[in-house]
Amino acid sequence: MKKIIIVILISLGFVNCSDDYVSRNSLTQIAEGNFWQSESDAFLALNGVYAALQAKSMYGGHLNGFMGIPGFDGFSDNCYNNFKWEGPGIFMEGVANSASGPIENIWNDHYRGIARVNDVIRNVKNISIDLVPQDTKDALLGQAYFLRALFYFNLAVYFEEVPLITEPQTLDEAFVPKNTYAEINAQILEDLKFASEKLPVSHPSNLYGYATKGAALGLFARVQLYNKEYTGPFGVAELTNQIMGLGYALHPNYAELFTEAGETSSEVVFAVRFLRGDNTSSGETFSATFLGFPKGDMRPMPNLVNDYLCIDGLSITTSPLYDANNKGNNRDPRANASVYFRGDQYMDSPVRNFPGAAAAPFGQRKYIRRGPDALGNAVFGEGSQDFHVIRYADVLLMRAEALVETGDVPGARDLINQLRARVGMPNVQSANQNQMRIIVRQERRVELAFEGLRFMDIKRWNEVQDAFRRAESDQYPGYNPSYQGRRSEVFPIPQSEVDVNPKLIQNPVWQ
Repeated sequence: MKKIIIVILISLGFVNCSDDYVSRNSLTQIAEGNFWQSESDAFLALNGVYAALQAKSMYGGHLNGFMGIPGFDGFSDNCYNNFKWEGPGIFMEGVANSASGPIENIWNDHYRGIARVNDVIRNVKNISIDLVPQDTKDALLGQAYFLRALFYFNLAVYFEEVPLITEPQTLDEAFVPKNTYAEINAQILEDLKFASEKLPVSHPSNLYGYATKGAALGLFARVQLYNKEYTGPFGVAELTNQIMGLGYALHPNYAELFTEAGETSSEVVFAVRFLRGDNTSSGETFSATFLGFPKGDMRPMPNLVNDYLCIDGLSITTSPLYDANNKGNNRDPRANASVYFRGDQYMDSPVRNFPGAAAAPFGQRKYIRRGPDALGNAVFGEGSQDFHVIRYADVLLMRAEALVETGDVPGARDLINQLRARVGMPNVQSANQNQMRIIVRQERRVELAFEGLRFMDIKRWNEVQDAFRRAESDQYPGYNPSYQGRRSEVFPIPQSEVDVNPKLIQNPVWQ
């Protein structure tokens, strides 16, 4: 498959070069005196921000290292992080602390992106319109504000109170206090208002992967859903209504959507793009797996698998179609597209079947490679699978949740039935508001499993403690999730940051 990737060249200050390299008259080395002189310079710097999204603790993910956002379902009742030191496992067991490496990496990768995007914003604003036309400047700024909002929203969900930095810093300016969630949220909303106004509906094929108007509106809706702002000109209902008029559609094949064949689907609203080849190094490892076991470090929890209905629309506890000896049979097709059951073939080259066992009854299937890819990348190495940050199914689910919470139960039901029709599941016929709320939340879980959204969902619903109870009830051998009150709902600020910054105060629940 031929894939066009945004070329990543790093702008001023992003990397260090060896003495041997900088001693030459380089054609690619960027110095302060000769950068920000053209439109291409601006795009190169913007590409450096997109490169930050590809970091392992961002969206690049890991197979055997500190976990990135594609594995964040491990911070919930969806997945068991078998290699606990990767981050989610120690957090769920209540032994993570402010010195934990995974937490520090998440923080550092986000602020690396913020530093880059602030540099882009300042310089694009200042560059002469004789060098870059105003329309192009606005489009570049729209990209930058979208990306900054994405970085800060992730930080706001997981850390809640963090330093809000909106300008490039000198060393003397580096020590700043943290801001409240309300202050961070206000900046996110302003950034997304600008981005949704200035970004185009689509880009030419050579810029595929850049954020669009739909991406900005989709992130805006996600932020407002988290804030429980359902109505008004910037409420979830209106924002999703705008997205629905931009030409997105559900991909007809759910399973294919999470393979390279589904990367350019009209369902994809925004994705982080990856390509690992002979001449490219922007690979990912979230889709990597071991030869002897599918994605052995992240294992689907039984309570998640049990939430997938049978094909008659009934739960496994009430459907006559459920077979406890063949748990994947007669189930919602999204179950078999997302999870490996005992006996399923999980490797095509070489051919291997998933044995299943009491200690590992299920394996992750969604996104996970089944053999060497077209470029020859091994299943346990870097690959070229894009990660969908926002897709149209999530837009419909966000809208359904907003409609339920504002009393439009029939409207929410119609949206859920669109999602169910895509996979051949029966329609929801009737339900009251409370029943529909349960249905929408269950639908979010099975539709979006392994997409890194579960933690923000259960936190938004005030169900974190309930999620821990579900994880505990699974009695996974060797896994001991333990709810620690607020410490199970917010990450600590890395101790290394607190130690060097006298103005930075640790989150009170971690003091």
